[in-house]
Amino acid sequence: MKEIIFIETGTGVDLHGQDVNEAAKRAVMDAIHYNSMPGIRKVLPDQDINNMKVNVKLGIPKDLENLDEDKIKKLLPYGTVTVETMTGGMATTSGIFLEDQKDKNDLMYIVNAVVEVGY
Repeated sequence: MKEIIFIETGTGVDLHGQDVNEAAKRAVMDAIHYNSMPGIRKVLPDQDINNMKVNVKLGIPKDLENLDEDKIKKLLPYGTVTVETMTGGMATTSGIFLEDQKDKNDLMYIVNAVVEVGY
């Protein structure tokens, strides 16, 4: 990305499912949900929204290999989207052990997101 115009951050949590995709989706939506960039076209090359680049950085505590990057990319409505992952966020107790779900533990996954927009 040559120029970064906009950076927003977000946090997402999956309380009981240990699903990095759910926590990552929530983090990205937290980052972009309350923002609007009505003047972005004016600063993009050729004033074309297709020239926008979006880079999503995700700090994921566990199971990075389970992230479905295509699902994350589909959350962003415009531009060419890239996804970077790194160890981060937090896996901590939710305080509840689900006895009837032997394949689950009591961890909640907390994912941090940074969404960079530019060209």
